Amino acid sequence: MIRPRTYSMLLLLCAAAVIASPAQSIFFTSLNSFAGTDGAYPGYMSLVQGGDGNFYGTTMAGGANFDSICFPGGSGCGTVFKVTPSGAIAALYSFCSQANCADGASPWAGLTQGSDGSFYGTTYTGGANNCYGGSNNCGTVFKVSSAGALTTVHSFNGADGAQPSAALVQVGGSFYGTTVNGGANGAGGTVFRMTPNGTLTTLYSFCSQANCTDGHGPSAPLVQGSDGNLYGTTEYGGAYDAGTVFKMTPAGALTTLYSFCSQPNCTDGEAPSAGLVQAPDGNFYGTTWLGGSGPCMYGCGTVFKINPTSPPGQGMTMLHRFQGYPAEGASPAAGLVRGRDGNFYGTTRAGGANYGTVFKVTSAGTLTTLHVFCVQGICHDGSSPLGGLLQAGNGFLYGTTQQGGAYSVGTVFIILVPPGQCATCRP
Repeated sequence: MIRPRTYSMLLLLCAAAVIASPAQSIFFTSLNSFAGTDGAYPGYMSLVQGGDGNFYGTTMAGGANFDSICFPGGSGCGTVFKVTPSGAIAALYSFCSQANCADGASPWAGLTQGSDGSFYGTTYTGGANNCYGGSNNCGTVFKVSSAGALTTVHSFNGADGAQPSAALVQVGGSFYGTTVNGGANGAGGTVFRMTPNGTLTTLYSFCSQANCTDGHGPSAPLVQGSDGNLYGTTEYGGAYDAGTVFKMTPAGALTTLYSFCSQPNCTDGEAPSAGLVQAPDGNFYGTTWLGGSGPCMYGCGTVFKINPTSPPGQGMTMLHRFQGYPAEGASPAAGLVRGRDGNFYGTTRAGGANYGTVFKVTSAGTLTTLHVFCVQGICHDGSSPLGGLLQAGNGFLYGTTQQGGAYSVGTVFIILVPPGQCATCRP
């Protein structure tokens, strides 16, 4: 069964409440707004800082080209963009520049700068092949230069995976990634390894076990652990069809470390849509966008840590259960970034004043809401951040929102950390 991630996830059915504005104790600025022609609706991605000091990313829509296979339809097929430190946004490439979107369409994930200096990424649809009854919708892997010259490195065909929604990670001379759909077992998704020239090897096809107890629909990027293995999450599948955390050897041997909803009412979390980050203590930290507790219908999401050396099912610790409106955020779609101060930083796409937050959480689980988007009902600062954060070389945290801003199609923002570090600092 195909279970793609869609914008319907944004429509969280949370209990209505009187909105209170928490204290804003840190410096926040909206650096710039997307205008549509330079991109629209930044997706499930974090910015990456290039060697030239500029920031690079993708948008799910916008740009110069339109095609019926793009999502959302009618608003462009997505871009690769550059943001200068001063905030100028420029589209480097508009997808669907080729007939039938053979160059890809709708990039949902961010970029990875390879050892060759090029940026590598994925598109959710487009490419040379057809999947699931649609035309040219299997997705691609591409590389693009800082000047915007794009090469389609691989077009998925369904059997080797389909519709990637995660960024790549480079390990040695190869790139590793996931696809949400496709693989040897229908639409369970895959983990793959790919050389820079596009030679792809499918390492694992999910739903290889009965009832997909090994996981289904990996939508997040992989991370290499200190032990050399790869770690990731699946949004669905597992023992309770609520997602998993898994470990995989570079050769493709998979171990399910945890199945979510193992606790009554899914208080341990449900549906992890983001990747993991490993801390110096050896544990991995992550988020789920459902489960936990709070006034949201299916739980407001969680922050968790997992010990990779514990026996499967026994290494999970819940650090925080989001409480949603009006106290804090709800439904984090992105993973965490570990700051230089040792704390973790992330975003929620809902909660706060309805339109998402930026938060800090300690390794012990103490959470502080750093910014509430659209708190006065005017979303010039952005709304609904789907992507994660990047701590740049100057120490600031950079991120994007999927909506809001001057044109209601997203923003780029900056946060100063640690809170109160410098009241007069400006990027």
